[in-house]
Amino acid sequence: MTKQEIFAHVDHTQLKAFASWEDIVTLCEEAIRYQTASVCVPPAYIKRIHDTYGERINICTVVGFPLGYSVTQAKVAETEEAIKDGANEIDMVINISDVKNGLFQKVEDEIRVLKQACGSHVLKVIIETCYLTKEEKIAMCEAVTNAGADYIKTSTGFGTKGADLEDIRLFKEHIGEKVKIKAAGGIRTLQDMTAFLEEGCERIGTSSAVGVLSGQD
Repeated sequence: MTKQEIFAHVDHTQLKAFASWEDIVTLCEEAIRYQTASVCVPPAYIKRIHDTYGERINICTVVGFPLGYSVTQAKVAETEEAIKDGANEIDMVINISDVKNGLFQKVEDEIRVLKQACGSHVLKVIIETCYLTKEEKIAMCEAVTNAGADYIKTSTGFGTKGADLEDIRLFKEHIGEKVKIKAAGGIRTLQDMTAFLEEGCERIGTSSAVGVLSGQD
């Protein structure tokens, strides 16, 4: 797998709470140079990125991030504002407390509402695998599929553990055929990136790709 093939699957990510505009410019310039799939950025920077770079860059942002327990209408408002500002892809965090309480239908309903708010824009659903049992992960595969989301995503990168290949294999067994997979959290080496892509991930969320791959032949 060539480095350009890997870059084409990377959501080049900068989600630190203290990210400056200088940090965001560096991210965007790298994304354009290396032709990454997108930049994944804080919602507050979407409009400025769009005003600066226009259609040269695909903007992904996060909703209900990183804990997921904001109310559905707050997530809807975040989503609508993000799309209005120029985002093309939304990575939402589920309400993990609802999952732990067994309220799987409530989670599915929220995902469905956010997909409706996204319309033709891409919705990725972060289920934060580190906090879930196998049974809960399977239930979330079903919820994401039934609600019509575009992707299931492993992690925020802010939890106790990031992406795991075993979870990708579990996802493949239980998601619908139209649902793609994004791995994120702790993916920092060429070996990691290659392994997740070869396992079937369509996207990888990482801040390390440019640093790792720019030095590769």
